[in-house]
Amino acid sequence: MYDIIYIGGGLNYAGAIVAAKQGLKVALIETSLDQLGGVCLHKGCIPSKMFLHHANTIRQSKESVFTGEVTLDMQILTEKKDKLIKSATKAVRAQCTQLELIEGKGHIIAAHKVEVEGKVYEAEYIVIGTGSSPHIPEGIVHDGKAVITSDDVLELQKLPKEIAIYGDGAIGLEMASFFASTGVQVTLISHHETLLGKSHPLIQSAMVKQIIKLGITHLKNHTITSAENTSKGVYITFDDGTSSYFEQMLVATGRHPNTDVIATDEIAVNRGIETDTFFETTLAKHFAIGDCNGKVQLAHAARAQALNVTMQILGKKPQKLNLDHVVKFIHTLPMSYATVGQNKYSLEKNAVVFKESVITLNHFTGSVFHHSSGGAMIVYADEKGLILGAEILAPDAEELIAPVAMALAGEMTADSARKTIMGHPTFSEALERAYFRL
Repeated sequence: MYDIIYIGGGLNYAGAIVAAKQGLKVALIETSLDQLGGVCLHKGCIPSKMFLHHANTIRQSKESVFTGEVTLDMQILTEKKDKLIKSATKAVRAQCTQLELIEGKGHIIAAHKVEVEGKVYEAEYIVIGTGSSPHIPEGIVHDGKAVITSDDVLELQKLPKEIAIYGDGAIGLEMASFFASTGVQVTLISHHETLLGKSHPLIQSAMVKQIIKLGITHLKNHTITSAENTSKGVYITFDDGTSSYFEQMLVATGRHPNTDVIATDEIAVNRGIETDTFFETTLAKHFAIGDCNGKVQLAHAARAQALNVTMQILGKKPQKLNLDHVVKFIHTLPMSYATVGQNKYSLEKNAVVFKESVITLNHFTGSVFHHSSGGAMIVYADEKGLILGAEILAPDAEELIAPVAMALAGEMTADSARKTIMGHPTFSEALERAYFRL
């Protein structure tokens, strides 16, 4: 009998470590202990950002101030990625010495009972963090070689000459930037008319220009009805009756919550595992955090939820997490997109009266050599000056958004935010100017 069983060894492990250090008897169940640390560490944000880091070097090497040609050796990069992940996994495991690690696929078969490979474990509390998996639309035959997902990209031994990417969300745009920057001919296939459809129109326009400059072909308003590998390449047919061949195809049409852990009717499952605002399921003392609850599919959101639930169990009475204050970003090159809190789309949708302050990066000399003159810093506030959110398109936007996230947590007004003197020369100066214009 355990105090807490955590199912899923992704960011769930953060809560398990805290609970164990507080003296609780804790077990962590993970399908494969080699994957301890979860999708983010092994198949997501860590290796993909490593790939983008090196792809950016290739992109920069094409500038006129450089001579010669730089190419990316995918075999070496994949080996370095594997070494990095192995080291990080070892570090995660070293933190788990005070809890019991159980390898195998867990299923909740009844209240407080988890079955793993035929053996039943019991706990007063159960925290589910089983993550998500790539979504493969009907009609697309995924073979892991010619038709691949982002998981497969991270195992490539060589780059294709051309690739079609289906999906213009975070994964699709990120991978499009990676491949295009390394010299691969990229065709981005999208359901939509434009990119980042819920972002500020200025940012939408700038992102479209950015992918064009990278040499990416954008097929708008296209839906794939079928795709499979053939002797001539990947044969793709579209809903308008047209078709094309590509050497390789990446499916980046989102991820679906992993909910097959639930083997009892006492826990409701809709799009994800149903929970309240404190992440408790329809069965008392059973919680679901991260991607599997279908709320926010981001590693840092999963970690925050795991820690929040653990604090609840420990009797610390944590405040309810405001998931609107979770930083969201799409890592593209040379500029990335980040947002936190409310933006123009959500404010107008909810008929909120607001003020917006727009500062374009072409006012800053550094935008020339950072290839970011089309970038922008946009901050939103209510009528009294309370900061409501922001959107950023800039190099390393995921870093630049942090001060706004802190302003939201501190319920700051534009007046108080103006007291911060940002460094020069940096793009954070644009944020300082945005505050002064509210």
